[in-house]
Amino acid sequence: MSSTTLIDRFVRPAARDGEVASRLVGVALVALLAATFVSFLANSTLTVFPLVGFVVLTAYGWYAYQAVTARVLTGSATASTVAILTLIIVYLFQQAYPAFELMGIQIVALTGPIEVFGVTLVPGVGGSGDLWSTSQDIYSLAPMIWGTLVTTLIAMLVAGPLGIAGAIFISEMAPPSVRETVKPAVEVLAGIPSIVYGFIGFVIINGYMMDNFELPSIGSLFVVGMVIGLMSLPMVVTVAEDALSSVPHSMRDASVAMGVTEWQTTKSITLPTAFSGVTAALLLGVGRAVGETMAATVILGHSQRLPEPLYDVFGNTETLTSLIASQYGNANGIHMDALFAAGVVLFVTVLVLSVGSLAVEARMKSKLEGTQ
Repeated sequence: MSSTTLIDRFVRPAARDGEVASRLVGVALVALLAATFVSFLANSTLTVFPLVGFVVLTAYGWYAYQAVTARVLTGSATASTVAILTLIIVYLFQQAYPAFELMGIQIVALTGPIEVFGVTLVPGVGGSGDLWSTSQDIYSLAPMIWGTLVTTLIAMLVAGPLGIAGAIFISEMAPPSVRETVKPAVEVLAGIPSIVYGFIGFVIINGYMMDNFELPSIGSLFVVGMVIGLMSLPMVVTVAEDALSSVPHSMRDASVAMGVTEWQTTKSITLPTAFSGVTAALLLGVGRAVGETMAATVILGHSQRLPEPLYDVFGNTETLTSLIASQYGNANGIHMDALFAAGVVLFVTVLVLSVGSLAVEARMKSKLEGTQ
């Protein structure tokens, strides 16, 4: 009997059987994962059974059909990420809707009295003058939006210039021995818990401000912005330095070979080439500043009012994150819905920042490639 006949009789049928079995394992894995997900959403006590079946079948599939199992697991992980994010967004907006329905545009806009540079602009939310009152069901996020904006701007004034300068020094100017020491140290700073930064800011920086500037209350937007800026600094330095280091050395060498100085090369070649990465670093810093919770919660005095005057960075108000962290424990009903509304504002803010950064990156890329 020829070798071709043997292959036709034994090997190929076995291969086809193995392919069918591997596909069945893949289909079963997807079905069990979907059953687990649906059962969990239904808050069923039977969730454990499809979950155990998925784990057991995954172990068997990894042993017998590793390629198919790996494909199913990676694909399921991607699909699960998209599904979970979608459900979070839907749940967030669903929970926040009653607060938006109650307050209307007043939940994010000002209709109460406010003084800017000595000029009174507008009369109070519901005529009461309060912007946030759980007893009167008044929930305006204007003070918290203003506090978040001010602290983010202060933080980026600290982390932006210092972070980019530090990244340029580490990547372009520091000797190898200094670079090998400084960069790991900066990365270690990024791992310090935010509560530690917040406590240091409250005890040291806030204490200094109280003693030397005679602030009327404990905590201020300036202190929070400075602390959050210092917290964001390691992240900005690390990501920006990675972007600068990824610029091909051939571009630097060609610039230097034409008689351009090292600083001119950094300014005109390295920075524009790494612009998208530097932008990403700044965006991460802004995201850290917008979403920072514990430092703001520890330092601020939690007053849901606008500073008087509005431009007073030493005033004491609230941020969106500190509002949620300080009030969710005793919130219920429309009060809880208003906190979800604060989460919606945060989500939309970060989404706008992300889309804006992608637009800037695409514009810069087309400019560097000469298509614009």
